[in-house]
Order: sequence, then C-alpha cells, then structure tokens
Amino acid sequence: MQSDPNRILRLIPLFAGSLGGILLLINRFTTLQLTESQSRSDILGVILSGVLILVALIWQEIQPRSPDTVTLIGEEGLEFDPNLPDVIKTELAWASHLVLTNTVTQSLVVYYQDQVLLRRGILGKNPQVIPGQILQRVLATQKPVYLVNLTIYPGKIEFDYLPENTQGVICQPLGKDGAIILGANVPRSYTKQDENWIEGIADKLALTLETFG
Repeated sequence: MQSDPNRILRLIPLFAGSLGGILLLINRFTTLQLTESQSRSDILGVILSGVLILVALIWQEIQPRSPDTVTLIGEEGLEFDPNLPDVIKTELAWASHLVLTNTVTQSLVVYYQDQVLLRRGILGKNPQVIPGQILQRVLATQKPVYLVNLTIYPGKIEFDYLPENTQGVICQPLGKDGAIILGANVPRSYTKQDENWIEGIADKLALTLETFG
C-alpha cells in the first residue's frame, strides 16, 4: 500500500510536545532549589507542550489522508470478442487505451447486448458478465453509477469479472444496450473531470456500436 507522504509532518508536533514535557519533568526533578521564576517557566512550558500535543491530535483528525493504492490481483491482458469486425475492434482499442492511460482505471470491461466485447488491463478470473442489481440499474436508467469504495458494498460480489481487490468501480452506460465497467486500484480516486471524460468516450463508443451493429 502507498504510505501517507504527510505522516511524518503530522507527527512532528506530537514528538515536540512529548519531548518538551519529558525535559521539563527531568529539569524539575533535578533542580535542588526551585525559584519563583522557574515555576512560572515550567507552567508555560507545560502549557506549550500540551498545546503541541493537542494540535497534533487534532491535525490527525482534520487533515485528509491520501487513499491507499493496492496492486490488483490478476494478469494484464487484452481480450476481444473474436466475432467483432475490425472497425469495432479498432474503436474499442482506441477508447480503452484512452481511459486506461488518462484515468486511474486499471481494469476495463465492455459489455454490450449480453456479450463481453472487450476485457483489458488487469483481468479478473471470470470472463463472463452476469448483470447484478447495480449493472441492471445502470442499464435500466441509463445513468452511471460510481462506487467510490467497492470494499464496503455488500453487492460487490456481482463484479467478480473484475480483479477481486478492485477498490473503486464506475458503471458507465453504452447507449441503451450496454455498459463500460471500469475498476480502479484506489478508492475515492475518480474526479468529476474523470467521470465527464469517461462519459464522453462512452458516448462516442456507443455511437460506433449502434452504427455497425
């Protein structure tokens, strides 16, 4: 998994506050005669150490952490339906390449008219797509569904045609007869711009599929 690049920065106030408190404690026990000015200094030091520790704890809560990246389980590949005409294969290859290279997508499946036309990227174990509730809803409503963190969805079992540790999924309609299913290796990773980009690619691909049957 990818480590948080700000982790050390978050811990600096905690370390500084703890170290300051320990040094103040050592100084107090090793001082034979305590003066009034030293007592005031110790009080200020304790307050500052406490503030630093408090800031560190609050910072841990309010600072956003980068999502963890995983390595998807599966082999990388490119599989077409062998019965596709060359013009559709070319269009699918072009569209899938754009999506895989310009978004966080690591695995991609094109499902159209009850057939899998393309699997590309990191391939899941199951080559067949049996639409579950989520994909059925996408096909029925013609509206995309973005599952920002697939691991927390009980219905994730329907995406067994994607790598088993897929973190995020977009189901993007392909006209009225299909969908592109995209899997990412990072949760909460698709931006609104990514979603718009994927929608545009899907609309272009749907037009080609409708034109050439």
